[in-house]
Amino acid sequence: MRKPDFVYVIYIQTTPEKLWNALIDPEMTKEYWWRHRNRSDWKPGSAWSHENYDDSSKVDIIGTVIESDPPRRLVLTWANPAKASDPSKVSRVTFDLHPLEHEVRLTVTHDETYPEMLSSISTGWPAVLSSLKTMLETGSAMPMARESRSLK
Repeated sequence: MRKPDFVYVIYIQTTPEKLWNALIDPEMTKEYWWRHRNRSDWKPGSAWSHENYDDSSKVDIIGTVIESDPPRRLVLTWANPAKASDPSKVSRVTFDLHPLEHEVRLTVTHDETYPEMLSSISTGWPAVLSSLKTMLETGSAMPMARESRSLK
């Protein structure tokens, strides 16, 4: 079995339900993920997109919901729209939420990447997840993550 390309573990003082909602709710994602929203009905087999909150025609990432088990596990394919037809350019992201006594351990595993994507996510995920944690624990995301930015 191949090792995952990228794994990030973060502990967030919140509930699994609040964390799950923060991952999928467009009003919440815009606050901690550079004014982007994640759009889907979150059912297995459904499409999802990561798009600019202020201009939905600007889509940075697309994919398919592979698994959705609220509030425990979400698995998505992940691709740049221009490269999505090339299977070698489609990766997979898994969000595992594990409740502890007063916090949730969130493990993000991003695998099946290629060098350009791995370079991008290696700096992107830590910033996004740090801002997510800050938002859920303090009520306000990190200022850098509230500004619009393309992920391409």
